[in-house]
Amino acid sequence: MYKKFRSFLPLIALFFTLIFWGCEKKYDNILDADESKYSVTISSAPFFNSVDFNPEDSSVVIFIGLNNISVIKNVWADIYSSENKKLNSSPVYLYDNGENATGDKVKGDGIYSNRFPFNQYYPNGDYRIEFYYSDTRDFTANILRHGFVYDNQQENFPPVISNLSVPDTAFIGSTIQLIYISLDVYDQNGLNDIEMVYFNSFIPPNGNPSQSNPFRLYDDGKAEHGDLVAGDGRFSTIVQLPTQGVTTGQYRWEFEAKDRGKKLSNKIIHFITIL
Repeated sequence: MYKKFRSFLPLIALFFTLIFWGCEKKYDNILDADESKYSVTISSAPFFNSVDFNPEDSSVVIFIGLNNISVIKNVWADIYSSENKKLNSSPVYLYDNGENATGDKVKGDGIYSNRFPFNQYYPNGDYRIEFYYSDTRDFTANILRHGFVYDNQQENFPPVISNLSVPDTAFIGSTIQLIYISLDVYDQNGLNDIEMVYFNSFIPPNGNPSQSNPFRLYDDGKAEHGDLVAGDGRFSTIVQLPTQGVTTGQYRWEFEAKDRGKKLSNKIIHFITIL
C-alpha cells in the first residue's frame, strides 16, 4: 500500500509542503553539481515519497529552492511516469512570484514552484521529476532528480488474456526456424496498467523450467517482435528455433499478464511439440 500524502492547505489537496532546509545540505540525487561551472546551489528540495490522485484537485505543486537567485534566468521541470514517458509536452516552468496560480507561497524567497495536473488514468508506479535551471550566462544544468510513487486511486482489476495464437508443432530445420506467437490482453484499468505479458517454458522430458524464462510479448508495433499495430492490445513475440542444441519433445508454455498493481491474469497453458 502506498503511504498517504496529506496537505496542510485544504484548498490545495496535493500541495507539497514538506521541505528540508540548510544551505550546506547534501542531496543524494544532485546532478551536474560542479560548482566550478556555476554558482547556483540547492537550498531546499521536495521531500515526499508518494502522491495520491485527488479528484477534487488533481494538481500537484512542484517546487525547488535555489541559492544565488540573482544569477538565475529560468527554472523548469520534466515529469516522467512509471513507463519512463514524459508527461509534460513542454517544460514546466517554475516561478518565484508568490502567486497562488503557480502554488508559490512567498515571492523572492528562492523557492520556485508551479502546479502540474495529474490524471487518474496515469499508471501507478514509480515516477520522477527532473529539475533544471539556466543562469544569466545561458549555462543550463540538470540539478536534481526526485522520485516518488503515484497512486491513481482506482480499484485495481486483474488483466485478462485470450485468443492465443501459437502452433502445436515446430520442426528443427537446416536454418533457424521462427515461431510466431500472439495473444489478446484486456485490462479494465487500461492497457497502460499492463506491466508485462510473458510465457514460461518447461522443457521435456522432466518439465524443468527454461533458464531463459520469462519470454516477453510486446505490443509495440515492431517487426522484430512480430507485432503489427502498437497499442491495440494484441501482444506478440517471435521465438527462434536454432538448428541444433534443442531438446526435442513436448514443451509446456504457460502464458500470463501482470499489471502494475502486481495482479496476475488468468493463465493459458499450451503444449507445443518440437521435432
